[in-house]
Amino acid sequence: MVDDSQLAESKSIHKTTGKTFWYATRVLPTRVREATYVLYAFFRVADEVVDDAGDASPADQRAELEAIREAALGGDSDDPVLTAFSEMREAYGIPDEEIHTFIDAMIADIDKNRYQTFEEVRGYMRGSAAAVGVMMSYVMKPDDVSLALPHARKLGEAFQMTNFLRDVGEDIDDLDRVYLPIDTLERFGSGVEEIRNKEATPEFRKAMEAELHRTEKLYEEGVKGIAYLPRDCQFAILVSAILYADHHRLIRERDYDTLSATPSISKRRKLSLLARARWHWIWNKDPEAVFAKVSSVPNAETRTRGEGVSPSPAQ
Repeated sequence: MVDDSQLAESKSIHKTTGKTFWYATRVLPTRVREATYVLYAFFRVADEVVDDAGDASPADQRAELEAIREAALGGDSDDPVLTAFSEMREAYGIPDEEIHTFIDAMIADIDKNRYQTFEEVRGYMRGSAAAVGVMMSYVMKPDDVSLALPHARKLGEAFQMTNFLRDVGEDIDDLDRVYLPIDTLERFGSGVEEIRNKEATPEFRKAMEAELHRTEKLYEEGVKGIAYLPRDCQFAILVSAILYADHHRLIRERDYDTLSATPSISKRRKLSLLARARWHWIWNKDPEAVFAKVSSVPNAETRTRGEGVSPSPAQ
């Protein structure tokens, strides 16, 4: 069993680094909330090996990630987060395959910093965001996990694409990474050099708009699966989707310029969205209906009519 010190360490990491997801986690039932702290802390421990490498060489990073993999799958470790995660993984029956897929994606992040197509981005997200969605699904224990998983993967992808769109300028500055598909940039006459030079040209803005549309289709598909989750978990996952998607409002307000600054949702706004979602949920416990009422994602008809960009469809 996960002990109090392991839980406290995991909770501290989650609260410090997961500022958007933290609010949704707080409304999960206790049986899921504490496991979620451990899950999120595990993801951050692995992610920081790559994103905050310091003087570590690529070989050192790979070795550390392999040690994390071994610990997560039941090997010895002095790290309280890794020990807690290993115990939790076994308790909830999280497949070993998801651990391997996640760690492999973190290893890929060491060397790969450009993605030519959205399918390449999606391949990376299968090991990061989609694997997270799968693990969360096992922790929540839906009646039929096979129904929930495809939507959980889509919602995980939506969350991560929102992060990518929000952090374009930050990612190029801090990590020399561009997660926007190069072929989308090129299709609108933009490119990596504009991102590097912080030039939010009309062409770059059109590329951002197209990827924002694609991401909003992922939200729609992901939210459809919330109904397959246990009733006591549905509202928290719905709130997660509403909060993450609210970055799209900020991106549109900035006319798709996420190069000169990184949009951030205020605490007051998060609490307001949480309250609005709660009010609508009291009257209508339909996740899709509440998401349509509260979130910043326009419906498909409005999106097409109002903005007139047709990106490649999400598969």
